[in-house]
Amino acid sequence: MATEVTTTLRESLAAIDAARVWHPYTQHKTAPPPVPIARAVGACLYDHSGRKILDAISSWWVTLHGHAHPMIASAITEQARCLEQVIFAGFTHEPAVRLADELVEVMPRGLTRVFFSDDGSTSVEAALKMALQYWRNNGEERRLIVALENAYHGDTFGAMSTSARGLFTEPFASHLFEVARLPDPTLADGKDTIAALKQLLDERGGEMAALIVEPLLLGAGGMRIWSSETLRALRKLTEERGILLIADEVLTGFGRTGPLFACECAGIVPDIMCLSKGLTGGFLPLGATVVREPIFEAFISDDRRRTLFHGHSYTANPIACAAARASLKLLDAESAGKRAAIELTHRARLGELSGHPAVANPRILGTMAAFDLASREGYLDPVGTELAAFALNEGVLLRPLGNVVYILPPYCISEEDLGNVYSVISLFLTARC
Repeated sequence: MATEVTTTLRESLAAIDAARVWHPYTQHKTAPPPVPIARAVGACLYDHSGRKILDAISSWWVTLHGHAHPMIASAITEQARCLEQVIFAGFTHEPAVRLADELVEVMPRGLTRVFFSDDGSTSVEAALKMALQYWRNNGEERRLIVALENAYHGDTFGAMSTSARGLFTEPFASHLFEVARLPDPTLADGKDTIAALKQLLDERGGEMAALIVEPLLLGAGGMRIWSSETLRALRKLTEERGILLIADEVLTGFGRTGPLFACECAGIVPDIMCLSKGLTGGFLPLGATVVREPIFEAFISDDRRRTLFHGHSYTANPIACAAARASLKLLDAESAGKRAAIELTHRARLGELSGHPAVANPRILGTMAAFDLASREGYLDPVGTELAAFALNEGVLLRPLGNVVYILPPYCISEEDLGNVYSVISLFLTARC
């Protein structure tokens, strides 16, 4: 009887979903039906039949400590009973105030002001508007934003403008603003990137408002790792010329690369840092744009036209802020040990996998491991969907970026479960490649 009820519920959900829901990054004509998930705990998802699916990608890179972590769930419950939402213009509340203070305490020194938004894209939009208006408020019309090849900063228009031109942005190309593009820093040891920035500073330095980068890891662009040395060189050049550096740590923040922030690997402090994804431990949407004090001060004036006219209805939502505070508390020494253990397992198991002739360019950065499937190209390469379907059938959630296979698990994953992810990938390679 229970099985019949479960089947009926699953079929009902599937029918309503097919009739009413538009899923992200999904071609509904060809994609298989989405998997209805009933609950989750730790590193595992469970469908309505009770089947376990190991979440090897942290549910799109957001789940830090594991699903349904009791400490974060308790913080959310307690806050929801007290204050669920209030306008953040003209009002404030303890969860946001405490979170801002606690964030500044763990941020690279010098980042002192927190502007809350809703997600990664909106944190980038806020950063870009801050950078452009900062110069205008200081009496200069600097309009040029500089970005990297193969970058990805989000799907809103400013974020798309600074992202690489390609499949994701092509339909909107005529609506995107001009960006000066530096060569991919993962190539030529970053030398071409540094040289291009030097040349751009010589030619258009007076127009430049900011350089935006994903520190050390170009995420959606293919999990491409670049060096701390290159990042330090870019920071030095921007600092010497007074150009703002925006670090998009939406993916890399909160321990993904080892330390709490990727900028720490290079020992640099940007002028603006964008945060989201793991900020709430994966429980609720929340973004934060954190800036140096002089940037904030450029907006302080008796002239209201110098105000940053930007905000969101759910800015600093109290429940999301409570979740973020609980998540921050969990980023302790124990968490650091778990992250180190994940990296060790990556190194051992990816080392074994790298002997396969189809595996190219294996790479690891903290809790992220990735490789390319040789002789394959592009985000639309069907090998990615083939591997995802194979892995799901084996009880593992993977979502390759075309021919780029990556593993980015919650910090709570066991060595055995992480090893199982690699075993499933190995089975696929043996069967298909």
